[in-house]
Amino acid sequence: MHLQFVGCGDAFGSGGRLNTCFHVAGERANFLIDCGASSLIGLERLGIARHAIDTILITHFHGDHFGGVPYFVLESHFGKRKRPLTLAGPPGIDGWYVRALEAAFERFSAIKLAFALDIVTLPVRETTDIGPLRVTPLPVVHGDSGGPFFGYRVAAEDRLIAFSGDTEWTDTLVEVARDADLYITECYSYDKPIRNHLNYKVIEQNLPRLAAKKIVLTHMSHDMLAQRHRVAQLTADDGMVLEL
Repeated sequence: MHLQFVGCGDAFGSGGRLNTCFHVAGERANFLIDCGASSLIGLERLGIARHAIDTILITHFHGDHFGGVPYFVLESHFGKRKRPLTLAGPPGIDGWYVRALEAAFERFSAIKLAFALDIVTLPVRETTDIGPLRVTPLPVVHGDSGGPFFGYRVAAEDRLIAFSGDTEWTDTLVEVARDADLYITECYSYDKPIRNHLNYKVIEQNLPRLAAKKIVLTHMSHDMLAQRHRVAQLTADDGMVLEL
């Protein structure tokens, strides 16, 4: 099984990076974690077969994590997709989906899709089985709009992938990362405190508590990108592949 960073950027295109979107594929699993506004561009650029993706997991409803969903769904419809698709995320996802689709393409939320779309609300701190995935969302801290906000633990094919989502430091991240084969953490700045986000120095202070086998930093601003040579951890690039 491998994970590819379709997009690892922030909301503002820092460093020319695409919005957050991770593709995970194995023998049975084929899913996305987040689907930011630029995700179709990244998937096309990398030659990833969109119609083979079974599930999209959404951490929260900001455009750089959720804004690609309307385009993914409508491309699937007009591309004659037949394979069912599951869209799963925090409470309110069904309403956010309709609003996002209407904002992108007015009146398209009323069309009958060419494929089955299952929209699943994930209960916080409960494990939900979605095909070959076992998904456990944990609450993180990212402000007052666009939530609720989830970090994820996703078990598939004897591997555990964890993602912080967008968040400031919360001890819940220790739980998110625990025993993960791969823990991806947002790292917006190097040492500057940014409300509702993590900086590297805070992550560094808590590294002994983040008991994951591998840690990768993502969602970096211009500030963090300029300092990435100073960190020991692997930093993500668009297109980068990690074998699990």
